[in-house]
Amino acid sequence: MNEMFLQSSFFGCTLSLGCYWVGTKIAKRFPYTVCNPLLIASALVIGTLCLLGIDFQTYDQSAGFLTWLLTPATVCLAVPMYRKVSVLKKNIWAILGSLAAGCAAGAVSVLGLCLVFHTSKEIYASLLPKSITTAIAMGVSKEIGGISTLTVGVVVFTGLLGAVLAKTVCRVFRITHPVAVGLACGNAAHAIGTSKALEIGEVEGAMSSLAIVVAGIFTVVLAPLMAMLPFWP
Repeated sequence: MNEMFLQSSFFGCTLSLGCYWVGTKIAKRFPYTVCNPLLIASALVIGTLCLLGIDFQTYDQSAGFLTWLLTPATVCLAVPMYRKVSVLKKNIWAILGSLAAGCAAGAVSVLGLCLVFHTSKEIYASLLPKSITTAIAMGVSKEIGGISTLTVGVVVFTGLLGAVLAKTVCRVFRITHPVAVGLACGNAAHAIGTSKALEIGEVEGAMSSLAIVVAGIFTVVLAPLMAMLPFWP
């Protein structure tokens, strides 16, 4: 099966898109939080690769064209933000303050967990950009000495977890303001969280889109500084 994937430039793309299509159908049929299309698609792709004995490197090479779409897809999220620019101007300082605090909290939590579990510096560097979109996280991880493939997996897992738990967390902590909900989704769960925020409301989606951009900038500056901390040899 590895040979078939290597000989086809689009078989991996077809598998990925087909699994996502199945995921959207299941999500429409069973509108539960855990029935996230991307989560379902990921499980189906992983199951298929394990069943057919196809290694990840071969699949990644065959599905590489989808990776090229990450950057333009992220840029498209600026559209809902532009439509709600008045809300942005009205809450600019609160927005910047909350996003800075969110990025700092995420970085400090990664540092604390890595120290508790005695991980290597390479693992620590791979986890630092976990809450920004994949297109940015891969570059940040590589620059600070992380493993980009591990970073991608962690970013996807973080986004899926955020999308699944977003409504529940907001309900438990009584977060009802649309700006706060949107910023939380985008800051904690990047593009996947933004897709969930867009389902909740237009303002939430716009603020989540903004959070992706600003959190990405903050993390690009913060992650190298955190990676230089003298906790590892």
